[in-house]
Amino acid sequence: MSNDDNLIDFTAERGKRIHDVHDKKLDDMRQAFEQALPLAQAKKKSKTKPKKR
Repeated sequence: MSNDDNLIDFTAERGKRIHDVHDKKLDDMRQAFEQALPLAQAKKKSKTKPKKR
C-alpha cells in the first residue's frame, strides 16, 4: 500500500469505544448510588459554645 496515512488501527479504536462504554456504565452506577445513598452534605458548625458542667 502506497498511502499509509489513511490506515486505521482497529484495535486502538475498539479500545477507545470500550473505554467509553465502561465510563458510561460507571457514570450510570454512580448516579444510581447517589440517588439511593446521597452523600452527607457538609454540616455547618454551630457558633454557640458548649455548656460547661
